[in-house]
Amino acid sequence: MNDWWIYLVVGVMAFLLGGGVVMLVNKFLSHHKATQADREAKQLVHDAEVKAERITKNAQLDAKQAAFELKQQAQAEARQLKQEAQSQLAKLDARESAIDARDNALTAKETALDQKNEVLSKKIEDNDRKSKELDAKIDSILAELEKVAGMSVKEAHDEIMARVESKMSMEIAQYIKNEEDKAHAEAEAKAKDLLSLACDKYAQDVVTERSVAVIALPNDDLKGRIIGREGRNIRVLEQTLGVDLVIDDTPEVITVSCFNPIRREIAKRTLEALVKDGRIQPGRIEELAEKFKNDVDNDCMRAGNDACNRLGIVHMNRELVAILGKLKYRTSYGQNVLDHSVEVGYLCGIMAAELGLDQNLARRAGLLHDIGKAVDYEQEGSHAVLGGQLARKYNEPDVVVNSIESHHGDVPATSVIAHLVQAADTLSAARPGARSETLETYTKRITQLEDLANSFDGVEKAYAMQAGREIRVMVIPDKVSDADAIKMAQELREKIEQTMTYPGQIKVNIIREYRATETAK
Repeated sequence: MNDWWIYLVVGVMAFLLGGGVVMLVNKFLSHHKATQADREAKQLVHDAEVKAERITKNAQLDAKQAAFELKQQAQAEARQLKQEAQSQLAKLDARESAIDARDNALTAKETALDQKNEVLSKKIEDNDRKSKELDAKIDSILAELEKVAGMSVKEAHDEIMARVESKMSMEIAQYIKNEEDKAHAEAEAKAKDLLSLACDKYAQDVVTERSVAVIALPNDDLKGRIIGREGRNIRVLEQTLGVDLVIDDTPEVITVSCFNPIRREIAKRTLEALVKDGRIQPGRIEELAEKFKNDVDNDCMRAGNDACNRLGIVHMNRELVAILGKLKYRTSYGQNVLDHSVEVGYLCGIMAAELGLDQNLARRAGLLHDIGKAVDYEQEGSHAVLGGQLARKYNEPDVVVNSIESHHGDVPATSVIAHLVQAADTLSAARPGARSETLETYTKRITQLEDLANSFDGVEKAYAMQAGREIRVMVIPDKVSDADAIKMAQELREKIEQTMTYPGQIKVNIIREYRATETAK
C-alpha cells in the first residue's frame, strides 16, 4: 500500500516533470524559430539596404557622367562658335584695313592729280602769256628789221633762201647718198619683213569658247540656303572666293561676277559642288574652295605643259608654264587666249622656216606674246608691257622679250621674229570665225574713230589702220603747226579714252608734211 503510493507519487511527479520538459522544449523551439526568423529578416533588410545603396551610387555615377558629357559638348560648341566669331572678326578687320588702305591710296592719288592739274594750269597760262609776248616781240623785231634793212619780210625771206640753197646743195647731195647707202643695207631685212607679212599657211578650227559664269540650280529653294541665316553663307562665299554673287529674280540661276577668270572658275566649281552635295555651311565652303583652287592650279600647269608640248618647246621655267596655263580661262572677244597663243606660235614657226630663221625661238616668242593677259587683271599696265616684264623675270631670251613688248607697237621691234609675231597675231585674230565681234560692231568702231579725228580743226584726212589699233591723221600744215600737232595728238588720245570702248590700245599719229613744189620748163 505504501509502495503503491510511492509509485503513484513517483508517477505523478514523472508525469509532471515530462509535461514541463515538453513545454520547455516547445518554448525553446519557439524561441529558436523566432530568433532565426528575426535573423533572416535582418539579413533581408541588410541585403535590401546594400542593393539600394548600390543602385543609388550607380544612379549618381550615371547622372554625373551624363552631366560631364553635356558640359563637354556645350564647351566644344562654345569653342567652335567662339572660333567662328573670331575668324569672322579677323576677316572683317582685314577687309576694313584693305578698304582703308584703298581709300587712303585713292585720296593720295586724288590729291596728287589736283596738284598736277594746278601745275599744268599754271604752265598753260605761262605758255599762253609767253606766246603773246613772243608774238609781240617778233612783230616789233620784224618791223625794226624792215626799217633797218630797207626791204620787206618777203624780200628778206627770198634773199635768205637763195643763200641757204647755195650753201646746202652739197650737204643735200651728201645726205641723199647716205640715205641710198642705208636703204641698200636695209633692203634685205625689209624684204624679209614684207615676205613674212604675206605668209599665211595655217588653217585652224573656229574658236567659239565662252567663259560663262552662270550656275544652274535645281530649284529656287537653294537660293535661300546659299544666302544662309542672316546672309552668313553668301558672305563666306564672297570673302573666301573673292567674287560677287548676283542672286536676283531670275529663276533657278545664280550669276558669278569677277574680273579674275581664275577666281571665277574656282567659284563656279565650288558652287556646283555645294549645290550637288546639299551641305552648304561655312566650313564646307572653305573646304571645297581650297580643294578646287588646287584643282585649278593643277589644270593650269597641265594646260601650260600641253601648249609647250604641242609646239615642241622645252626648258621653260615651271612658274612661267603655270602662268601660261592660266590663259586657258581667259578669252578675248570669244577667242580662247591660250589656243590663240598656240596658233600664233605655230604661224611664227611656219614663217620662220620660210625665212631661214630659228623656228624654236619664233614659236617660243609667239606662244608667250600674250602672257601678260594672265596677270593684267591683277596689275596695272598693258598686257604687252606686263608680259615683257614676266619674260625678263624668268630669263627668256632678249628676242622673246622684245617680241612680247613690241607686238602692239608699245616699243620698237628689234628683230625679224618680232615682226613675225605681229603678223601671226594679226592673222590669228583676224581670220574668219576667230573672234565674235560682228562686222557691224567693227565697222561702227572704225567709223567712230575716224569721226573723232575729223572733228578737229585743220584735219585733212584720217585713216584707221591695223583693225582700229592705230589712227593716222593728216593735217593741213598751214593751219596746224608742230606744237599744235603735239597738242592735237594729246587731245585726240583723251577723247578716244573717254568716248570709245576698244580692246588693247590705239596708237595716235598726227602727220604734218609741208612740201614746196616747182616745175622747171
